[in-house]
Amino acid sequence: MAFANLSSLAAWSYIDGRWVEGNPPIMGPMSQGYQFASMVFDGARSFDGVVPDLEGHCARLLRSARSFELEPKVDLDTVIGTAIDGVKRFPREVATYIRPVMYADDGMVQVNPDSTKFVMTVFAIPFSNEMGSFSTGLSPYRRPGPDMAPTDAKAACLYPMTGRALNEGARRGIDNPVMLDPEGNVAEFASANLFMVKDGVVHTPKLNGTFLAGVTRKRVMELFAADGIEVVERSITYDELKDADELFSTGNFNKVASVNRIEDRNLQPGPIARKAWDLYFAWARDQAY
Repeated sequence: MAFANLSSLAAWSYIDGRWVEGNPPIMGPMSQGYQFASMVFDGARSFDGVVPDLEGHCARLLRSARSFELEPKVDLDTVIGTAIDGVKRFPREVATYIRPVMYADDGMVQVNPDSTKFVMTVFAIPFSNEMGSFSTGLSPYRRPGPDMAPTDAKAACLYPMTGRALNEGARRGIDNPVMLDPEGNVAEFASANLFMVKDGVVHTPKLNGTFLAGVTRKRVMELFAADGIEVVERSITYDELKDADELFSTGNFNKVASVNRIEDRNLQPGPIARKAWDLYFAWARDQAY
């Protein structure tokens, strides 16, 4: 998955009580978040005048902060309201990415909770109204266990490994590789949650603390349940993926995307992935800001 350079995108950031355009500095070289990476974030999307699951993403930011022993100085309503303010700085037809961040500005290895800073950045980035597709294969890199890394948070320090997995996959012609957990079971795609369909049954890796419980994953599962489609949460092996009828992802950036190839086996977008897309966007169109 290729992204534009973030610093080149049109953006507004809410820093210390005011909105600033572009790519302004937010911390110094002696900030704890810079020195020791005590930084958490989340991500939501706006497109066509809607902001699906904004509350869920903002609530997860606060949970992530507290898991890092940060002390948020803003409540959920303030985070949501600031996000909407940022979105409204762009024309309604411009799709944006909403990126709230919290980090420690002081401390040593341990954070000083009282130094917690809040920044909200909203930047313009296109959103497709058509379901995308991507290739996959097995990554040599694994997701860590909760006793190895802060996997209960959407933490910036976890994402260099995601970048390594994506870069390594790209060198082999793979868009978004599958990452295993420490036990050797499937965790997720490098940058999205994973669903598998076999003989008409939908399966997804059970939450075990090695990967993020995605907001879009949860939404799609709820929409499936309301439509009478059962999703089985269980341990899944990589070999099962190679024999699947369908594979698809859920995530904030693309919402739902289907796998078109796993290793050297081509796949077509299937009816369950299409149903997930249709259900999600039928629901999302009612989430206007």
